[in-house]
Amino acid sequence: MSNFRTLSDRVLVSPQIAIGDVAAARDCGVSAVINNRPEGEAEDQTPGAAIEAAARALGLDYIAIPVTPGSLSEAQVHAMVDALGGAEGKVLAYCRTGTRSTLLWALAQAAIGRPAEETEAAASAAGYDISPVKPAMAALACRAQP
Repeated sequence: MSNFRTLSDRVLVSPQIAIGDVAAARDCGVSAVINNRPEGEAEDQTPGAAIEAAARALGLDYIAIPVTPGSLSEAQVHAMVDALGGAEGKVLAYCRTGTRSTLLWALAQAAIGRPAEETEAAASAAGYDISPVKPAMAALACRAQP
């Protein structure tokens, strides 16, 4: 069952998705699926390859940016910026609970100069707390200044 939450007009986030959720995402206007969950994290997770096959069969892009809990890197942030910027429609990012996807999205927003207050409000409205990455967001925002 789909549990998509809205972070912005172009970004949805979700806990682990199943094959059937890919069609539901497409029906919501999603053009790309971003998998932020490392393979083999849990025995019951749907393999990324299966999600990728379902996405591609429906004409959706699929990007894997696996994030191990507690270890977000600048390379992952830039990969997320690129994935979001390269998508032609809405994006659905998922991980085990949606938290890592939301934290990575928040860092990507900081990297492109979006005000932290807006990002925090959007995440909070979707049920996510981005306070663990606020210091990193501030650092990325400083670098985003022209």
